[in-house]
Amino acid sequence: MFDKIEELARRHQELEALLADPTVLSNQIEFRKLNREHSELSPLVAAYHAYRKVLTEIADNRELLEEPDEEIREMAEAEIEQLEVRKDELEGDIKVLLLPKDPNDDRSVVLEIRAGTGGEEAALFAADLFRMYSRFAESNRWKVEIISVSESDLGGFKEIVALVEGQGVYAKLKYESGTHRVQRVPDTEAQGRIHTSACTVAVLPEAEDIDVEINPSDLKIDVYRSSGAGGQHVNTTDSAVRITHLPTGIVVACQEERSQIKNRAKAMKVLKSRMLDTMVTEQNAKMAADRKQQVGSGDRSERIRTYNFPQGRMTDHRIGLTLYRLDSIMSGDIGEIVDALRTHYQMEALKAQSEAA
Repeated sequence: MFDKIEELARRHQELEALLADPTVLSNQIEFRKLNREHSELSPLVAAYHAYRKVLTEIADNRELLEEPDEEIREMAEAEIEQLEVRKDELEGDIKVLLLPKDPNDDRSVVLEIRAGTGGEEAALFAADLFRMYSRFAESNRWKVEIISVSESDLGGFKEIVALVEGQGVYAKLKYESGTHRVQRVPDTEAQGRIHTSACTVAVLPEAEDIDVEINPSDLKIDVYRSSGAGGQHVNTTDSAVRITHLPTGIVVACQEERSQIKNRAKAMKVLKSRMLDTMVTEQNAKMAADRKQQVGSGDRSERIRTYNFPQGRMTDHRIGLTLYRLDSIMSGDIGEIVDALRTHYQMEALKAQSEAA
């Protein structure tokens, strides 16, 4: 393992020299490529240097154990105890950083939320979920752009599709895919009974042109007049666009922009992302036959989380995490959940890797 890290550390040093080279600086494409590689290696190299420093300090303190002065020996023993803990932590960090990186982690995402069982209450919860993710995006300085939305009679969302743009969005949101269940008393419930409703969330990495090739002859494109509750959603021209990919039957619509060209471009983004997701899902299904744990499968038929409003409780069923601060979670404070999920699946990947070895 450490031979490999030494090699990566040398590459990191080489990249630092290249990034300071005026020839590279003048070539923006090459500079961005090398800078991305440098950024990806930096956390691993920093952890490795810290690990090497801790090993040196442990060795120095072990020498002090031979000193005749008892006080010095006691101080050295205490120092070694602390350094051994730090050494184990850094070893864990290094193992995680050496895991194969998901190539989609740095990408923006297409976020799709759909109301499931529960009718109007499910649509209201879909709006709550979208608000939760929007506020989390805002705290991470990501940009949220609505692609299409279908509103319910009470102001909820039957379906909403949005593009969330920023650095590392997919890495943080990819484990949000699945069925989200809510238990609460709806505003329309006169007798105060608790109802259970559900929404499905899909987080798709935004596809790039090189990922998916689409034959124009495979597309059926319809234009129509936007509809909605009023305001910006109602236009007097046929600016809304619906694209059907005939071989797969995937249908995407966009009507949020007044420009037909812009709506078409946004719809194509979503279409490519859905096609990429289908391709990746099929690949993962084949890989899953050869291993016990399919990490981050994003199976949207799986019930992943329950939001219990009467008890102020959120439970993530995959990792057994329960938090009693539902108000702050629904306000976008989901960082603790995101981090716990990432740590869990990293540990699962490490376990699978060690079993394979």
